[in-house]
Amino acid sequence: MAKKTTRKKTAAKKKKTTSGPVAAKRKPTTPRGGKRPTAAAIRRELQRLDRQILELINRRAELTTELIQQSENPRREVYNFEADAPLYEALAERNRGPLPDTAVRGVFRQILSAARHAVRVVRVAYLGPQYSFTHLAAVERFGESADLIPVGTIAAVFEEVNRGHAEFGVVPIENSTDGRIVDTLDMLTRLPLKICGEIQLAIHHNLLARCPREQIVEIYSKPQALSQCRDWLARNMPQARLVEVTSTSTAARLARDKPGAAAIASRQAAVEYGLQIVVEDVQDNKNNVTRFAVIGHEQPPPTGNDRTSLLLQVPHQPGALADALAVFKKNKVNLTWIESFPLRGEEVGYLFFLDFEGHSSETRIARTLKQLEPQAVRMVVLGSYPRAEVLD
Repeated sequence: MAKKTTRKKTAAKKKKTTSGPVAAKRKPTTPRGGKRPTAAAIRRELQRLDRQILELINRRAELTTELIQQSENPRREVYNFEADAPLYEALAERNRGPLPDTAVRGVFRQILSAARHAVRVVRVAYLGPQYSFTHLAAVERFGESADLIPVGTIAAVFEEVNRGHAEFGVVPIENSTDGRIVDTLDMLTRLPLKICGEIQLAIHHNLLARCPREQIVEIYSKPQALSQCRDWLARNMPQARLVEVTSTSTAARLARDKPGAAAIASRQAAVEYGLQIVVEDVQDNKNNVTRFAVIGHEQPPPTGNDRTSLLLQVPHQPGALADALAVFKKNKVNLTWIESFPLRGEEVGYLFFLDFEGHSSETRIARTLKQLEPQAVRMVVLGSYPRAEVLD
């Protein structure tokens, strides 16, 4: 996960946009004569701008909808979220503030989501409830105009998509602190669904409560969140009892309703449940990132910056895995992730989940897979999809 690189790029861009002539553009201007505008004048200007913005965003949505409808395959274009990437990159390059890139991206994401909704409603199942981190990832990917369906388990997300009740699902697959998400890997072995996208989200855990820090006696959160904050909690809240619940949103609701209770949850959960952020960023790893998989039936076309996920079983004998991995080295394919998963039942051995750079339609990747297949007991390409930048 390229968190450090992303931070460096962001820092460099911020430095560029807060110095020299750009900084001068941000300074409030005053009319001739040196008098600042009155509050009434500012309000009139805001009203004028609001009318212009409203007209422009509606026109942007209309043209986006029209472009989708005129495409050769409107249904595919509705699902072509990868096409938004160049727009977001261009906006980040042109943005001179004071709004941060994330805020600008959020505005355009909602416009695009509403425009797609006018052509076809996109149904997306996700590991709920609302304001959990998976919900935030689903909103980041599909926008709030999509029909977002919260379900209680990762298995239920897969079932909703497999049965055709939703076009896509969003599930966590890997965390930079805790590693693999076992339930997601397990379901990928059970159902014939593809990974057709990813979202990488920087996870900021916060201590939320309605009482002062010294009055907190219980802290609620899901097991993964508590694990990602365990050192901070041990050092700073040793007197509090840690209680595991099904989600960070459930934890926030309990913190709202129970005296002396707190939650480890997102900033958005604090707003939704009327909680104060007692301490922010309590995760032990300040570069804490969760990668979410978008599952479905679509196969995105190659973009030149793709990732392929593979399910692989090799004979349970010495050297079999090493021989399989040598195929990637031979073809100069960069492996980025490998996880083992024990086989079920009486069969001895392991399934391996591999991620590597490239798209399965590329000649080099197709050649690698062809050479790998004779060595495999089982081999399934789980999907090729664009690699995502970490979103803070």
